[in-house]
Amino acid sequence: MLHWEIMQLRLILSLVVLLMTGAVVGLAHEVLTPAAALDAKPLLVDIPAHNGVLDIAGRLYAAGAIRSRVGFVLLALVRGHSRALKAGEYEIARGASTLDVLTLIEAGRVKQHYVLHPEGATVLELARVLESERLAPSGAVARLASDRAFLATLTIEGPSLEGYLFPDTYQFVRGMTPEEILTRMVQRLRTKLGSDVPARAQARGLSVHQLLTLASVIEREAVARDEMRTISAVFWNRLKVNMPLQADPTVQYATGKARRTLTRADLGIEHPFNTYRHTGLPPGPIASPGLAAIEAALDPAPVKYLYFVAVDDQRHHFSSTLGEHNAAVARYRLARAR
Repeated sequence: MLHWEIMQLRLILSLVVLLMTGAVVGLAHEVLTPAAALDAKPLLVDIPAHNGVLDIAGRLYAAGAIRSRVGFVLLALVRGHSRALKAGEYEIARGASTLDVLTLIEAGRVKQHYVLHPEGATVLELARVLESERLAPSGAVARLASDRAFLATLTIEGPSLEGYLFPDTYQFVRGMTPEEILTRMVQRLRTKLGSDVPARAQARGLSVHQLLTLASVIEREAVARDEMRTISAVFWNRLKVNMPLQADPTVQYATGKARRTLTRADLGIEHPFNTYRHTGLPPGPIASPGLAAIEAALDPAPVKYLYFVAVDDQRHHFSSTLGEHNAAVARYRLARAR
């Protein structure tokens, strides 16, 4: 009888081992085999802050990023990282296994959004880009950019961050606040300027704010970079004789007609940024100037020009006298009308 009971016990243990082996093999298959949805394309999954491992597993499973919630949880427990999974937006690559997904979230390798803020772009244009990338609402960005308390934290003397956001390609992650995004862009400007540029501006009688203002107008007027120093010289020459800058981009900024054709009525509006009506520099920058425009503002060409007119979409004709300028305007307008 005892022999029979031992045989039964051995049989039961063998069955348990087989079942456990089968479960382990099945679980290994679930963990190491990519989910079907990842055969076709990568997936984006948002992991909110303070989500536990069960909630994270549920989100990943619902998104089609893993084959088994149980497999994900057990694997996280075995690796000892179930309480250290990081929130954020993750891009799950095609063919990623559950182990790959877990490793990604353990490391916090969240998706990077590349945002280009080009030379001559405005705060409002940046705000629209950030909203299109679902990084921040455009209204919130625009409001913050002119919030006096926020400007004070960055020691910005102007009425807004216009001109203080360095044009560059940035990497942002979803979950960053508008404050963090804009602060990084202002810090990038200050790093690029260093201590040399403010000192050179002061030597020319300009504050950093005035330098950025002049550079922003040059940036928006010049298309060809090799004309920047000449355009800068025109504006410097006009400032010296207290002549209005008469820069169309400042009126476009005042009217909200960025990059659009102005009417005669637009040129006559009463607005601090209308450089047809007011002499001197406008109250602040009208866009983000690049380093080339800033350098041009600091080092204008040694010419006596006071006027320029567009020859085509790229180049300008420069004149020293009003008579020369009027003749050039008539000549190029006639050429464009043909």
